[in-house]
Order: sequence, then structure tokens, then C-alpha cells
Amino acid sequence: MYLFHVALNSSSATINLPLHGGHAPSYLVRRMVKLSYAISKVIVDEYGQHELLRRLADPLWFQAFGCVLGFDWHSSGVTTVVTGVLKQSLKEDVQAISVAGGKGRKSTEAKYDIPRLAESHYNLSSSKIEDLIYASRMAAKVDNAAIQDGYSLYHHVILFDEKGNWTIVQQGMNPTNRMARRYHWISDDLKSFVSEPHTGIIGNHKSANVLDMTSIKSIENQKISLELARSEVDYLKSSVYKVVSETNLPQKRVESLDSWIAPNDKVISNEKDFRFVERYEMPRKLDWNAFRKCYDIQPQNYEQLISVPGIGPASIRALSLIGEIIFGTKASWQDPVKYNFAHGGKDGVPYPVARRTYDKSISYLSSAIEGADIEREQRILALRKLAQFSAKMFDTNRS
Repeated sequence: MYLFHVALNSSSATINLPLHGGHAPSYLVRRMVKLSYAISKVIVDEYGQHELLRRLADPLWFQAFGCVLGFDWHSSGVTTVVTGVLKQSLKEDVQAISVAGGKGRKSTEAKYDIPRLAESHYNLSSSKIEDLIYASRMAAKVDNAAIQDGYSLYHHVILFDEKGNWTIVQQGMNPTNRMARRYHWISDDLKSFVSEPHTGIIGNHKSANVLDMTSIKSIENQKISLELARSEVDYLKSSVYKVVSETNLPQKRVESLDSWIAPNDKVISNEKDFRFVERYEMPRKLDWNAFRKCYDIQPQNYEQLISVPGIGPASIRALSLIGEIIFGTKASWQDPVKYNFAHGGKDGVPYPVARRTYDKSISYLSSAIEGADIEREQRILALRKLAQFSAKMFDTNRS
């Protein structure tokens, strides 16, 4: 079981998430369930379900919430345990919020959990349920394939309310540096799953040569990728060979496409053979059946393109490289990891932390603790942990 602890990096606008093995003690989980139930109930009663979803979509607030529930800044399992606790503590007849998905195999069960929960507890239309399933699938597809940062998802949770509003929290791990990265999403004003859709991405550091097809800097590359995917497969094959021929690295010098074409056009399930590679390295195998499917479907936009089954990280990378190297349409190779989209970073990246905005965010949690139906001692401890969290957040900014 992989968990991680959290450490503030004073030199950059990130949070460190080293992976560790272990389990949260059962006594602690029981306390967390009780406390999270009480806090979430106050927030929903005072501000509504939507506000709780908005708070959980804020990476910094999520982190503070985890610390308040019982995890110190350097403790392990913030993402997996907090979402697991919420899955136990949120009640459809109290908070009117459901939680689908989880860690490992449970992450893929969201598509079954969503209709079961929606039909059992809410009067959601079939179209709303389909929208929830689509959001769950596309968020996972984007963070696994459209953003190629070396972190493979192993945790995916979608929280949704009785109106169909949703928040997604998912996490990936990098087996090389043994670090984790957390991705936050919310349905509010989301116009596209492929145009800077996150409310925040938290990780240990910015990596070099990360292909980010969700960046606004990749818009033109998205367009040419779509055109290529809509073209005949033989044209794509010749384009792949041309890219390989035009790169100068020794390992790219090949005489045929045999290395890039799966034997007998065998479908590569979820493109499991894909690995995190250098910036201009073409994937070693491509699923040509998926490209044939694209030609038949003729997707109308980039979001439709990456939603096609079989179009995974290798296919997305191949199309992007063809667009950039042959047609000159640049893609973004900047790591999109953020400390906090809503509040900014400590070193001013992407912009300075807005102290008033931060204080307002945390005040929701503070007031919820004050109003929660918990024992006085537990309330004092929770407020103390919140104060400690805030002090560490701004400690290095003090003169």
C-alpha cells in the first residue's frame, strides 16, 4: 500500500509528496470519520453542498482539512486516507454528497458506483448520470495521457451532489523518484477537459520535458493532432517514419517502422507499453487500430479525439510530435504542476499567495470546526492543528 507524507518546500511553490508504505491506525480513522462528518455537516448546513465540493477542489484547503482531521504536516496518506474517510463519513441523507471510486482497483469502479449511488439516493436524470461518468473517465484520461509528467494514476475519487455538481481528486505515483502528485478538478464553469481544466495540481517539483496538451500553448498543436487523427492510417505511418528520420539521436536511426508498429497491428490495451520518455522520443509502439477507429469516427474536436478508446499516451504523444516536428505547431513542454491555482505560490509562481484569499478559505474550515458537534477537547485540538498548518504556510514569508 502506497501512502505519502507531505513536506513544504520553502524554495518552490510546491508540496513534497514522498511515497511510503503503511496504513493509517484504525483508531485514528474512526476519529477522522467522526470529525469529518461533523465538519462537513456544518459546511453543508451553512453554505450548501456545492461549497464543500469547492473546498475539496482547492488543494490547499484539502491539505489543511487533512491536517485538521489528524494528519500532521509530515504524516502519510493525506490523499488516500482523507478521501477514504469522506467515503465513510458523508451521508446522502445528511450532506447529500456521494463518493465514487477509490484506490487501485476501486478507482476503476467509479463508472459502476456513480449510477448505483445516483439512482439510489438522488433523482438525477440519465443525462446527468452520463455526464458524471464522462467527467470521471475524462479526468482520468487527461491526467494519465494528455499530461505526460511521469505520474501514473492509482487513485481516483469523484464526489457529487444531488444536483450533479462534482469534484474529482486523483493521484499518481512516479516509480522512479518515488513521489506522488495530486490533481484537483471541479465542474464549475468547466468548458473543456483539454484546456487548463484543473483547479490545482500539487507535486514535489516541476519536471523537465513534460508534454502538456491541456495548456493554452498547445492549442495549435491540438488542432493539427486532430487533423492527423482524422486522416488515413497510411499517411500517419509515413509521418511517424518522417519524424523518426528527422531526429538526430542515435537511438532514433531506424530503417523501417517495424519498431513502432505492434505485431499484426495487435491492440495495446491502455497502451501499457508506454513509458515516460525524453522530449522528442517517439513511442516504441502505436495502436494503429485506434487510429483506424479515429478515421471512421472523425472526431470533431480534441476532446472527442482523446476520448476515443485506445487513444492513450503513446498515440497523443505521436500526434503531437508529428505536429511539432513536421508542421511546426508547438506543444507545451512545461510542467503544469501548481502549488495552488486559487491562492498562488510562496515564491510568486504562478503569482504571490493572496493572504486575504487564503485566510477566507481557511475561515470556512475554522468556522466549521467551531460549529461542529464535537467535544471541546477535540475542537481545541483541531483548531490548534489548523493554526499550526497556517503558521507553516507563511513562516518563510515573515521577516
